Amino acid sequence: MKLKLITALLLILSFSAFSQEIEGPRFGKGILNIVGKDSTWSMNMAARMQFLSTTSWDYDGDQYGKAESNFLVRRARLKFSGFAYTPKLEYKLELGLSNRDIAGSSPFTSDSPNYILDAVVMWNFYENFELWVGQTKLPGNRERVVSSANLQFVDRSLLNSRFNIDRDLGLQLRHHTDFSESFIMREMIAVSQGEGRNVTTGNLGGHQYTGRLEILPLGNFSGKGDYVGGDLQREETPKLALGATYDFNHNAVKNRSNQGSYMANDEGFYETNISTLFVDAMFKYRGFSLMAEYSNRDAEDALAKNSDGTLTGDVVQVGNGLNLQAGYVFKSNWEVAGRYTTIDLDQNITGKDVENQYTLGLSKYIVGHKLKVQTDISYTTIGGENDNLMYRLQMDIHF
Repeated sequence: MKLKLITALLLILSFSAFSQEIEGPRFGKGILNIVGKDSTWSMNMAARMQFLSTTSWDYDGDQYGKAESNFLVRRARLKFSGFAYTPKLEYKLELGLSNRDIAGSSPFTSDSPNYILDAVVMWNFYENFELWVGQTKLPGNRERVVSSANLQFVDRSLLNSRFNIDRDLGLQLRHHTDFSESFIMREMIAVSQGEGRNVTTGNLGGHQYTGRLEILPLGNFSGKGDYVGGDLQREETPKLALGATYDFNHNAVKNRSNQGSYMANDEGFYETNISTLFVDAMFKYRGFSLMAEYSNRDAEDALAKNSDGTLTGDVVQVGNGLNLQAGYVFKSNWEVAGRYTTIDLDQNITGKDVENQYTLGLSKYIVGHKLKVQTDISYTTIGGENDNLMYRLQMDIHF
């Protein structure tokens, strides 16, 4: 039903475009920019696609095994944004259409595809205060908040896949203080459902509470570059952003806070308090960029239990992660970048060995992040023995 509505909307927009001459925005600024006659509303419609090819080889102890390859539409999305009634009341709606985008349906999402990524209203109700209502990314680790459209590599790091707190439904209060042109502080707090996006069954455990503080001691980045991979703006003066997030999920029922799988037991679901800490930094200057992130997840009792105290077999994925990445954008808009990631989950609880990954990336920005080709190669070791080699090639196009 939702897919039919999306198709109908696209058809209506197409017929409207043919029935009258519409001067569209330049490439990368959306498909349509519409403002109401009385200026009480606006809408920008945009679309983006990513095409990804992946080839990997596992090391069997003597040599690398047979290559496994796939080619897919990694992401295909529609985005709508603008304001309603007043420019102080903005909104964002983002829909995912690829199989990877909509995967993950379950009884907790009414067995429906996960079409909705973002559905959020942002109200600038007083000076530098904004109230966000709806489903969107929580103020978590920097790499997760950076859009998948603006990444420095083909995809995010292992730290993000193991520790991120992603999207959820709830309220966020955001504020920023400009102490001077060169010193800015941002504060964000959120109260959310605690089980991730598109959950329709109600709150099974407690709620999730997130707080983040950011400091920009050298002023704002050009083009919001503190949340864009690579220094495509070629900052003329050094820019630095420092951030820290603490997230507390009360009576969480998933094994990675609001992500991962549900921890079922004989009474329904095992509940425990889970806390997640992120510390990150972004530095840019004249084409050079450096991003660093540290993460830690802990739980009050990481071993899921039944009512009689017996173990269910599920465990909270507690441990630490570190990600370091740097790159340089040449004046020709080619970028060379390197990344090191280590994941150190508590082996006594999770049974998992230390995982290290080394990645070398090459990108060609044709029209910035709006039209680009990226490739990278990664070497991964688990416990210093099990090795994997992975090569990826991806094209992005964003209208």
